[in-house]
Amino acid sequence: MSTSPYLGQVDASGMPTASSEFGSWQQYAILVIDDEGGMRNFLGRALSSRCGAVKTAASAEDGARLVEEQHFDLIILDVSLPGKSGIEWLHELRHTGFYGDVILITAFADMETAIGALRAGATDFILKPFRIDQLLNAIGRCFDRAHLARENFVLRRAMADLSEVTELVGESSAMAEMRAMINRLAPLPTTVLISGESGTGKEVVARALHNHSPRASQPFVPVNCGAIAAELMESELFGHVKGAFTGSSGERKGLFFYAQGGTLFLDEVGELPLAMQTKLLRALEEKKIRPVGSEREIPVDVRIIAATNRKLSSAVHSGHFRADLFYRLDVMSILIPPLRERRDDVLPLARHFMGQLSAQLGVPPITICDDILQAMRVYAWPGNARELRNLIERSLILGKFPIGCVSPVSAPALPGQAPVTLEEVEKQHILRVLDSVSGNKSEAARLLDISRKTLERKCTVWQI
Repeated sequence: MSTSPYLGQVDASGMPTASSEFGSWQQYAILVIDDEGGMRNFLGRALSSRCGAVKTAASAEDGARLVEEQHFDLIILDVSLPGKSGIEWLHELRHTGFYGDVILITAFADMETAIGALRAGATDFILKPFRIDQLLNAIGRCFDRAHLARENFVLRRAMADLSEVTELVGESSAMAEMRAMINRLAPLPTTVLISGESGTGKEVVARALHNHSPRASQPFVPVNCGAIAAELMESELFGHVKGAFTGSSGERKGLFFYAQGGTLFLDEVGELPLAMQTKLLRALEEKKIRPVGSEREIPVDVRIIAATNRKLSSAVHSGHFRADLFYRLDVMSILIPPLRERRDDVLPLARHFMGQLSAQLGVPPITICDDILQAMRVYAWPGNARELRNLIERSLILGKFPIGCVSPVSAPALPGQAPVTLEEVEKQHILRVLDSVSGNKSEAARLLDISRKTLERKCTVWQI
């Protein structure tokens, strides 16, 4: 073992030794661009033992071709290159939607070069000759900063839209089959389409698929396709570059970027406009996205899980959903039965919500007496688990279950009576919610956890 003034500690072969202060970066990919063959080989060998993928190139033009082919988390870029300079290419990268970190290296630096590097969007600036520890420290800072930024973004979204259930709860045979299906599909990269009525827990199933997959350590990014305006959807998913449209004063990283290496959950995918369906299909098939206003496509590695409370096959026949996108999403499908078809899950869910919400509200739990439990078991729960959760929360606030808290509207029909249809149950439930908020459709949609667009459509059909 010896020490080099350039490399730091090196082994008998002349390569830098692994240091305990630098962790493993196997999930990251790095591109090294330098016109000096010795520097390319040295950096390629030094980083290959630490990173999942390391590529090298001798010019900006060669680097551009590699960036088109695969995703890189970090680029180590020499300033002085034959043809296009490093700073010139960095300007182009940022303009065309490359959001990864870039460390510039150079042997000839002055104040003007440093200022140009910062303006071009360089993350760090290192002078040659440098010790390997200097570069590894800079790389570590980049990865830590990027990881924290993505984690912060995902956590903010999770806090803004907390799921009612964070785990699969239930003792019914349907839930046992669901767990078996999740265990079978989770390790695979296959796209999954989850179907079920509103409030059945489609996001819970999607999170379970992610948490039991090899991508579990990477982000799970949910997006409600019915809650985003059609004109903003492309920017929300793919991002946009500075100046892409009026008012875009800066770049924006899309949800595909934040889900890189992980899972993107497309809830209410049936609400996507047809134009956006075409662009999503292209992204799924080519595994590349094009930010709005960008001239280049960015490779992405994202597993897609989609969910819908509509029958997408019917939407395909009516021309409201692309058949090719439907077949691309419906590689494997999971149907979540409504709560009325799995009565054995009502009590476990009620107890789960009771424990969860009593802790959140800081109030003691309430005993569920036999009469209330029986009423819960025969009730049809048109709002499914979400409606049950709301009942438990309301009861905890009041300190008791309200009289008539479980409406008999959907109880089994008496002999001689026609059974109440599911559509009528849904209609009556939505009308009750609308009445409780004095007709405020935005608030009613929030309570029902559906988009206002969906609620407006139903009200139009019912001529309300």
